[in-house]
This record gives sequence, C-alpha cells and structure tokens, in this order.
Amino acid sequence: MTFVLVGPVLEGSRVRLEPLEHRHAEGLLRAGQEDRSSYGYTWVPGPGEVEGYIEAQLGRAAAGKLAPYVQVDRESGRVIGATAYWEPRCWLDDGSLTAIEVGFTWLAASAQGTGVNTESKYLLFRHAFEEWGVARVDLKTDARNRRSRAAIESVGATFEGVLRNWSPSWAPGEEGRLRDSAIFSITAQEWPDARERLESRMRRGAA
Repeated sequence: MTFVLVGPVLEGSRVRLEPLEHRHAEGLLRAGQEDRSSYGYTWVPGPGEVEGYIEAQLGRAAAGKLAPYVQVDRESGRVIGATAYWEPRCWLDDGSLTAIEVGFTWLAASAQGTGVNTESKYLLFRHAFEEWGVARVDLKTDARNRRSRAAIESVGATFEGVLRNWSPSWAPGEEGRLRDSAIFSITAQEWPDARERLESRMRRGAA
C-alpha cells in the first residue's frame, strides 16, 4: 500500500503538536511577534504574512510533501511555534515509507530553551520510527546557523556534511537564492539509544 503523509496529533507533557489549520493564524502571529533576533536563517511569518505562510504550507500538504504542525503549550493552550514532517521518501517496491525529514521548525522566543524543542523532536522521531517504521529521519539547516546546528545535535542527530547550493535560503535579503545546508540524521539502528538520551533529558527538564 502506498504511504500517504498525514500527521496525527502528537502530545507530550509540555507540548501538543496539532496539524496546522487556518484557525491557528492568530496564535502563529503572536508567537512570531516576540523577539525575532534568533530568526536570521529561519522562515517565521511576520505581520501580514501569516495567511500566506499557512496557505503555502497547506499547499505542500495537499501535494503530499508536508505534514505541517503548530506547537501548542499544553499548560496555557497558546501556540508557541511550528514544525513539520517533510519530504517523505518511499524507496521500496511495497510503497512503504523509508525516510522522512523533520523541518520548518521555529519557536517563539519565550519557548526557546524551555525543553519544548526536545520533547517536540522526541514525539516526531518516535512516531516516525515506531509507527511509520522509517529507516532514517533527516534534519537540515542553513550551514551558517550555528544555533540551529547545536540544537539539532542536542537531540541526538549525527552530522553528515554540508551540501552546497542545496536549499532555498530563508535569510532576509536572500530571496531567490540558494544556501548551503548542513545535513543531519538519526537512523533506525540509532533510535533506541537516541530515544533513551532524549527521555533522560526530558526527565531532567533539559532544553
């Protein structure tokens, strides 16, 4: 049976990942209006851009390329960011999912460093490996984005290298240009150890 990318609600103790809908527009706007100093290489919608952002992500979802989420703080119920499953690859003859990327991730400034990113990645990885049975999960970021690279490494992903002119740049003033992308992954063989490390970090309340 051919795999169809549909992201279910994923819920942890701190964060709930809800499939993106137009009703999330106001929450995304508020989250994106906090301190934006960490968004130099990241696509985070500003005032007047949220509806276009949602339409673009839902368009990718309709094409089967993306399962976009909002990140919701469980205690307050407010939207604190976004993330997604992205670019599913089905390489086997049976049409099953072989690999997928986790990307399009950003958090409101007030949610950064709170442990939300760790739990969100844990929920996404766990579902991909244990429900979909993928062989690998990919993550990538602008090669210049040291903060993002450190965050990806902190959740247990292995750096595989930099692919030059690989992805569209989201940096201000670089519209229509390509960026070098730092590529990371976790494989199915590595997942048990990565899961244990992530669960240990969550028990300690680490970011």
